[in-house]
Amino acid sequence: MGNNFEVKMNEYLPLRDVVFNTLRQAILKGELAPGERLMEIQLAQKLGVSRTPIREAIRKLELEGLVLMIPRRGAEVARISEKSLKDVLEVRRSLEELAIELACQRMTEEDMQALEEAQKAFKAAIDQGDAMKIAETDEAYHDVIYHSTRNKRLVQILNNLREQMYRFRLEYIKDEDKRQILQLEHEKILAALRLRHMAEAKAVARGHIDNQEITVLKNLKERKEV
Repeated sequence: MGNNFEVKMNEYLPLRDVVFNTLRQAILKGELAPGERLMEIQLAQKLGVSRTPIREAIRKLELEGLVLMIPRRGAEVARISEKSLKDVLEVRRSLEELAIELACQRMTEEDMQALEEAQKAFKAAIDQGDAMKIAETDEAYHDVIYHSTRNKRLVQILNNLREQMYRFRLEYIKDEDKRQILQLEHEKILAALRLRHMAEAKAVARGHIDNQEITVLKNLKERKEV
């Protein structure tokens, strides 16, 4: 295990959460590769912690779908599969359209300004070229739309789905050729919401997710052929 990730202590978080965040980021960044075994003793030694927070972190990562428990083998980093991608995006597509519909009806001027600021931050992240930052600002942009629905249950469901989406989102964003398309799609959604053009906003949002699915599936197939 020659990866160079390390624990970054945070005085405000319990150790188990720090270890969880460290391993999660390592998986999302590809520092822990799909299919790689997660050996508790080795990880504990590498991160300078006991096995208990490692075990707790692996359990949480399994719930997020980032880790698989294999009988008689133990934990390993989950591979991105076509089935899991399609399943998650089917759900997201429907929920995103509902969120757009409600936001179109309920967004305030303050919400609109927040969305414009989120779009500026997203553009700045694209200009900087940091994939993790682009993914974070992409999430923040969509969060503004979700919260402007004023539907706490919908926001809760979307937040739960977001953890499963993050890996696919990052995989899409790694394709530098698609970043300008992402930015343009955000701008079109923003413009349609500002004009309260619900059908147009929903169509762009649907295309936004369709493009993600097409690109990530293409990347997965290319990897299989290598």
